[in-house]
Amino acid sequence: MSGFNSSDAFTSRTALAKQPSSHDDEPLSFSVHSQPDPTQSHVRQERTRSGRWKMLAVLLVCAAPVVASYFTYYVLRPTQQRSFGELIADQPSLPDVQAQTLDGRSVSLQSLKGQWLLISTSHAACEQRCQDHLYLQRQLRETLGREKDRLDWVWLVNDEQPVPDSIRPALNQATALRLPTAAISNWLKPEAGHALDEHLYLVDPQGHWMLRFPASLDKASAGKAKRDLERLLRASSSWDEAGRGEATAK
Repeated sequence: MSGFNSSDAFTSRTALAKQPSSHDDEPLSFSVHSQPDPTQSHVRQERTRSGRWKMLAVLLVCAAPVVASYFTYYVLRPTQQRSFGELIADQPSLPDVQAQTLDGRSVSLQSLKGQWLLISTSHAACEQRCQDHLYLQRQLRETLGREKDRLDWVWLVNDEQPVPDSIRPALNQATALRLPTAAISNWLKPEAGHALDEHLYLVDPQGHWMLRFPASLDKASAGKAKRDLERLLRASSSWDEAGRGEATAK
């Protein structure tokens, strides 16, 4: 019967202890999380930018009716004639013709661009209607207060007759020019059934005839004409400034 040898058992345990573990042979490993993809970040930025543009577009669409109604109320008024003067649809430009000052100097009518123009026309004799218009032109300009420098009042004389000395002092602040009747009538037109010299005409700073005041304009209705002028000056204040300088034809 074989006996138990304690030394053999010890030797076996020692040998087992010296054997390398299978885990010791495995290499060390680390878990590495994936880095953010730069293309994905760019896509997110593009989406954010696109969203902002879309929001801005929505705001503009919402604001457009307000802007359009403001412009229509103060300038166009195509369906309701709420202004006192009549808006001219085609708005013809200042003709490219030469006029003459009362002292005989030649002046291009185009040189009047750069200011609002309130225009009357008549014979040089300047009878009562003409004198009333000159008075109204001067008064309407003066009542505009600090905005008056944006408006010139113009008298177009359609013949070669001398101007009476009695009205010359009233023309100190006016632009008085001689222009043949044909040149005036090819540009300005009266209301049907009225004469050319029965109206006052308004020309914008770009040289477009855009408003004709009624033949019934007088001192009593001048306040209505003033409101038209104030609205137009207010609506054009963002792009029009006084500054053509001293008129070339006085």
